[in-house]
Amino acid sequence: MRRLLAILLLLSCALALSAQKDTLPPAPAEGNTDLLEDLLQNTDADAVGDFNTLFESLGDYLRKPLNINKADEADLRDLLLLNDVQIAGLLRHRAIAGDLISVYELQAVPGFTPELIRALMPYITVGGDLDDYQVSIKEMLRDGSNELYLRWARVLEQQKGFTTAADTADSRYLGDPNQYYLRFRHSYGTKLSIGLTAEKDRGEQFFAGANRYGFDFYSAHIALRNYNRTIKAVVLGDYAVSFGQGLIMLTGFNYGKTIQSVGLKRGGRALRPYTSVNEAVFQRGAAAQLSLPGQLELTAFASRTQRSANILEADTTDVEGFDPEIREITSINLSGLHRTTSEIADKNALTQFTTGASLKWKPGSNHLAFNAVYTSLDKFIAPRTQPYARYYFSGNSLVNASMDYGLILRNFHFFGENAISDNGAIAALNGLILGLDRYAEVAVLHRYYARDFQTLTGDAFGESGGVRNEHGLYFGLEMRPMRGWKINAYFDTWQHPWLKFNADGPSRGHEYRLRITHIIKRKLTAYAEFRRENKELNFRNNATAIDYLAGTQLTQARFFVGHQVNKMLELRTRLDLGRFDDGSGTMSNGLALYQDVLFRPLGFPLSFTTRFALFDTDGYAVRFYAFENNLLYNFSIPAYYNRGTRFYFNLRYKPTRALTVEARIAQTYWANQKTFGSGLEEIAGPARTQLTLQTKVQF
Repeated sequence: MRRLLAILLLLSCALALSAQKDTLPPAPAEGNTDLLEDLLQNTDADAVGDFNTLFESLGDYLRKPLNINKADEADLRDLLLLNDVQIAGLLRHRAIAGDLISVYELQAVPGFTPELIRALMPYITVGGDLDDYQVSIKEMLRDGSNELYLRWARVLEQQKGFTTAADTADSRYLGDPNQYYLRFRHSYGTKLSIGLTAEKDRGEQFFAGANRYGFDFYSAHIALRNYNRTIKAVVLGDYAVSFGQGLIMLTGFNYGKTIQSVGLKRGGRALRPYTSVNEAVFQRGAAAQLSLPGQLELTAFASRTQRSANILEADTTDVEGFDPEIREITSINLSGLHRTTSEIADKNALTQFTTGASLKWKPGSNHLAFNAVYTSLDKFIAPRTQPYARYYFSGNSLVNASMDYGLILRNFHFFGENAISDNGAIAALNGLILGLDRYAEVAVLHRYYARDFQTLTGDAFGESGGVRNEHGLYFGLEMRPMRGWKINAYFDTWQHPWLKFNADGPSRGHEYRLRITHIIKRKLTAYAEFRRENKELNFRNNATAIDYLAGTQLTQARFFVGHQVNKMLELRTRLDLGRFDDGSGTMSNGLALYQDVLFRPLGFPLSFTTRFALFDTDGYAVRFYAFENNLLYNFSIPAYYNRGTRFYFNLRYKPTRALTVEARIAQTYWANQKTFGSGLEEIAGPARTQLTLQTKVQF
């Protein structure tokens, strides 16, 4: 293994020294973390990796800026920095006033502040580009750029799964504690992408046992975009596909409620190549998007993937209705981990065939689309026996259909999707975003997901996942009352008409959040935020046969100050305060204090970011999620809880634009615990330290 790593490192250095083009852009997220962090803040850490696919768009636009005079709604959403009102305002401005002559004309578009325009400028242009339809595939292969990523990571402390203490029937990791990652991508702007991604998680075997061919997970793709006026996109291999608002089809990344309070509408590109390592949220096969006469657009795909799943064994006798002649599965494994004997047995246990199509009519900036998705499994999904799972999907095939729309009338932006599953149950999501004037926008969104609505590929806006058993109404507001000030707020109320995993009866809840932000141009960003969430959950100290519900309340406040000391140095300080009432009279309190230092000197090859945090909470119930700067194209949002400290240090060395070498060390220490973690991840000590090394070569 050491020889392999040495060979890979030497290969990276050789490629860097022989590179002829000095075109490596800065990290796409650099300079925009304040805007992008809000999208990631309420997202669990497992989903963050999928956001890397979207960040690649920013890297592509750095190399070839987006012409905003030709960009459609999907292209503008790719920038990640624009909300629905800003996109609708720009499209309307172009329709009325014609093409923009200068980027600075954006100041005349509602919602485009000077700060936003500065953030956009590296990625956009107003013209001067050639007709890319004339570029041949041969030219794209010849003139494109190549990127190679190599990453190694390891937890330095020994975990129980790697020790003899775990030697029971199925409680030992069969692989070593190293994590390996490899990614190669050839691209020509946003038009061509050819990529290979491979990963081995900690505890998985490598060139041995279940993984005789090396990594545990491989992903590859070939993708063309805007090849000519008919072919808008073609993808072979692994890809993500999204229809409408995600009621029946959304793979890849989806974020929930954020402080970007009017950014509700899902959309963007229907097809994109998949370059992440989440093993449960992609399609594998072929897909195409075609522009047809009559302002029509057709998207179609076919996918055959193998999923990890728990198989119901033939000797099972305590499952009502179990037929030993029919292979059944109890659940689909979404973790992507194959470390132990049982996890390896679950690997590729289920074959899923998915196909679907969307026919969209696009008159101007509006659209109307009809969507359908069919899923077939080679084994039956057996329903759980718990009452809350009574309406979960069971069987081996499912058909979904939906209609989605988007309509812009002056300052009114209507959007939504209405869907049905083959059992007759419906799901509906409909919203309105209204620009009151150039200083304020409001959003309203209503959702109705029947308790028996079923989808295997949907992932829409809501309080809980699954697109089922939820009715809700959301209100959002964004105001810019004066230069340098912004107010964001939302209120969301919902109810679950049927039982849930942690609620043995129909339940309801509501949440509201307010943030006031002040920005002094290129000097200071400060905000104060307050959030409260009320939910009905099972009462903790129930002594009855059936749990009854109690109202729980989570209250959090955040204070943030970011000071740009000079062009090289930025300091960020944040304080989180929280309280959780479990409904039984027991209160859990907590606080966390973070200090970040970002040092990025101009014209010097070394830069670093670091954080030191102190936290003291009464347990997991009052945890804090905090976005962390990580290595290039990597982001993490760990939970801070218990009592202790958190530290990380990221070092980046970029001797040329063709080579970037990075290192990261991160440690969490629990002062009130003698062990760290649980199960096979348990460490016989109060700290967990992870070391990561990464090399990126562009040639």
